[in-house]
Amino acid sequence: MMLKHARRFFSAVFTPIARFLLRIGLTPNAVTVLGTLGVSLGALVFYPLGQLFWGTVVITLFVFSDLIDGLMARLADQRSVLGGFLDSISDRVQDCAVFLGLMLWFFGPGDDYWIGVSAAVCMILGLLVSYVRARAESEGFDANTGIAERPERMVLTLVFTGFVGLGMPQSVLLVVLALLATGSLITVVQRIITVVRQATRN
Repeated sequence: MMLKHARRFFSAVFTPIARFLLRIGLTPNAVTVLGTLGVSLGALVFYPLGQLFWGTVVITLFVFSDLIDGLMARLADQRSVLGGFLDSISDRVQDCAVFLGLMLWFFGPGDDYWIGVSAAVCMILGLLVSYVRARAESEGFDANTGIAERPERMVLTLVFTGFVGLGMPQSVLLVVLALLATGSLITVVQRIITVVRQATRN
C-alpha cells in the first residue's frame, strides 16, 4: 500500500495519545464512535456550506480515530470481533459522509455538476471495493489487493478538497476524483479476478 510507511509513522506518533485515552477510561469502541461522529459532522455541516478548508480541518482532527482505536485495542489487549465489526462500519459511514458532503455542495451552491457526479461515483465504487473484499472473505477467499484502497482514497480526497477551499481551481479536484474513481474500479476488477483465480484452483 502507498501509505504503509506513513501508517507506521503515525502509529508511533499516536501511541502516546492512545495510552492517555486508555488511562482516562475511554474504550477503543468509544473512540471509534466519537471519531465517526466527528468526521460525519465535519463533512455534513461544513462541506454543504462551502467551507471546504475548515471542513477538511475538522475531519482530519477526527479521521485519525481509525488508527487510534486500533492502537488502543492492541495496547489494552481488547481486540474483539465486535470491535472489528464496528470499525468496519464506521469506515463506511465516514467515507459516505465525506462524499455526500461534497455532493451536497457541488450539486447545490457549488454548482459543479461533474464534481458532484465524480463524488457520487467515488462513494459507490468505494463501497463496492469494500463489499467485494468482505464477500470474498466470507467465502474463505483472500481479496486484499488493489491499487486504490481506503487510506489512499481518503487522504487524496481530503487533501485536494482542502486545497480547493484555499483557492485551488475546482478542476483539480475533479481530476483527482476521476482518477480515484478509476482506481477504485480497477481495484474492484483486481479483487474479482483474484477471487476467481482462487476459486478455480480449488
